[in-house]
Amino acid sequence: MTIPKIAMVLAAGLGTRMQPITKTIPKPLVKVRNKALIDHALDRLVEVGVIKVVINLHYMAESVRNHLKDRKDLEIVFSVENERLETGGGVLKALDLLGSLPFFVVNSDSLWLNGPTPALGRLASEQFFDDLDGILLLHSTVDAYGYEGIGDFIAEPNGALARRPERQVSPWLFTGIQILHPRIFENGPNGCFSLNLLYDKAIANGKLSGIIHDGEWFHIGTPPALEEAEFYLNQRYAGRKHR
Repeated sequence: MTIPKIAMVLAAGLGTRMQPITKTIPKPLVKVRNKALIDHALDRLVEVGVIKVVINLHYMAESVRNHLKDRKDLEIVFSVENERLETGGGVLKALDLLGSLPFFVVNSDSLWLNGPTPALGRLASEQFFDDLDGILLLHSTVDAYGYEGIGDFIAEPNGALARRPERQVSPWLFTGIQILHPRIFENGPNGCFSLNLLYDKAIANGKLSGIIHDGEWFHIGTPPALEEAEFYLNQRYAGRKHR
């Protein structure tokens, strides 16, 4: 599979767990190392050759739009949501803007460091069979910064995924970084819904795969998690350029 040239960045969330910071700015504009989270994500996409990004907007939409108005390194198209559509509904609404080929979907608050090779390039280099509907980037549940959950998936050596058993901790969490084929939305729900509904259907049909991230990943979900990320990155990259 070639690296997708089109991506969607999910930026319509309310960021309630990040309050009080998000009472005055939307979460995608929260800064880590003096750079907005959404710019960290966009820089990673540009790094692997993405030329067009669709960004969904809802909460403080104009703030995000104004922040990005001077960015010239890729085409940015906005999909404005008058009502909350969640992750699945947001991508479905923008599907006509994303084309007929597989595309990246990245949470605007996903913050990660590359391993030996760019994570997005690794994701795209995995064999994307004709009948596979999605590939998710996973990360170790116990080694994620700022993450206090119990994981999301069990992954087989061949990449096949299963959901975390109830009341158990699973080894891998979903990073919010993925490649989806438009057909994953066929015969799916409409309106407001989570991408998790499509993942479950794809898993049942053997059409969802995952790879393990070989760098660091940060869960920027709360002010303390933001402080942890800032501290770690400032210590690691003191006097060095952020990879």
